[in-house]
Amino acid sequence: MSGSGGEQTGYPQGVRLGASGRHLGSGRPRALKVIALSLVAVLVAAVAFVALSVVRLQGNVTTEPLNLSTDGQTQLPVDLSRDPVQILIIGSDTRAGQGGDSEPEDKEGQADVMMLMTMSADRSNVTMVSFPRDLLVPLPACENPARGVTSEPMALGQLNSSLANGGPGCTVAAINEITGLQIDHFMMADFKAVTELSKAVGGVEVCVNEAVDDEFSGLELPAGTSEIEGEQALAFLRTRHSFGSGGDEGRIRAQQAFLASLARKIKEEGTLSNIPRLYSIAEAVTQNLTVDDGLAEIPELLKLAGRLQEVDLGNVAFVTVPVVPYELDPNRLVLDEQKADDLFAALRADRDITEPVPEPTRSPSESPSTDPSGAPEPTQEPEPMPTAEELGFDPALVPITVLNASGEADRGQELQDVLIAEGYTQAAIADTDDRPATQLFVGPGYEGIAPAVAKLFGLADVQVIPSATAVGLELSIGSDFTEGETIETEGVTGDLSGQTAAQVTCQS
Repeated sequence: MSGSGGEQTGYPQGVRLGASGRHLGSGRPRALKVIALSLVAVLVAAVAFVALSVVRLQGNVTTEPLNLSTDGQTQLPVDLSRDPVQILIIGSDTRAGQGGDSEPEDKEGQADVMMLMTMSADRSNVTMVSFPRDLLVPLPACENPARGVTSEPMALGQLNSSLANGGPGCTVAAINEITGLQIDHFMMADFKAVTELSKAVGGVEVCVNEAVDDEFSGLELPAGTSEIEGEQALAFLRTRHSFGSGGDEGRIRAQQAFLASLARKIKEEGTLSNIPRLYSIAEAVTQNLTVDDGLAEIPELLKLAGRLQEVDLGNVAFVTVPVVPYELDPNRLVLDEQKADDLFAALRADRDITEPVPEPTRSPSESPSTDPSGAPEPTQEPEPMPTAEELGFDPALVPITVLNASGEADRGQELQDVLIAEGYTQAAIADTDDRPATQLFVGPGYEGIAPAVAKLFGLADVQVIPSATAVGLELSIGSDFTEGETIETEGVTGDLSGQTAAQVTCQS
């Protein structure tokens, strides 16, 4: 049958068959087949690449036992997606000495860096606790799996020597004993891991207040900020002579500042959600990484990356375990028992150490809250800022120089006005080279006055720097404090020494 005098074609009206039209019916399925097969090939290739990549990464990783203590304790398995997790991170000095140092080659090595990373169950915060290498603690007996011997327990031994007693599992056992925790995993990296990681991320920004030329570590930096990678990154983390008093405290502060800067860079660039970039970093690190058997699976490492990318930088805290000099040898350290116990209790309770310390729990003999609603009592309010009168000094007699390193022309004047309003009538202004971090340099004799000025502007302890050359106090305003009367970035709370990943710090 025909329609409107036209020929029946079986195709919608307006579609005509020509020479090329004869192939329409067979061409479309063939084209779809080609596209479908191409997509399948791409997907197969992608899956194969991912599988090979995982196998390759997994082949890079070396494993050792988690806990070598002879006390028979075993660690329960932990879910890296939802449980609180403790991971001991160890930097091992398993190669010959740095630069001009004459350290011998040591096959077992010692723990040059020891940091306990605790990730909260609610995925909101991360705490990194540094343990000084010169810290004396009880050392448990450990069975060395490589040599088949058991080390003798020690009432007091140097913590970093535990690595030579049997490997990272012995350091895990020692820290378990002093903290009351059960560490879930460990990661041990050698020197090459630092150089390769710093290269893989394209360098890490660090800040120093004075130029550094350290013949022992080989660290050479101009004053101000620098981007470092490779051997210079390693030298920055290892130097014992460039920062602070030349001991562990200055070096640990530099390590914490480096890791905080690394965290900021990774977070700002979205590295943890960029699979190709993350793979290149994993490739660099896993070739120089030793982990326990439970962390050897690459998917487990990726779970850690997933948890870390969710944490706000202000909730990533780097602190040093509280210590005091050892009475019999001032070159060694022991735990400050009360402060250390408070920190370990917070870790065991999965508490965020960047939050104010809660009120102590009432004892049964104390009367309960009289609030009829039964609502919990509020968090303890911070103590009010001490006044100059309470601290016993006259602010009008204190010489203060406001060093404007913020890059904002009027910033020095703004904060000078704040000081004068508080009675510091000697406050003067000077411009200086830009710095990323705000700091209060404290000259000799003004140590007792510095806390009042630091609290006036909301500065953390890590931003208060002793200075042999400062006359009175020098308030250096960095680019992290360009507006307002108090700095917004908060640090760790309580009596702890350290910083958050959101804080920018410079080394002296």
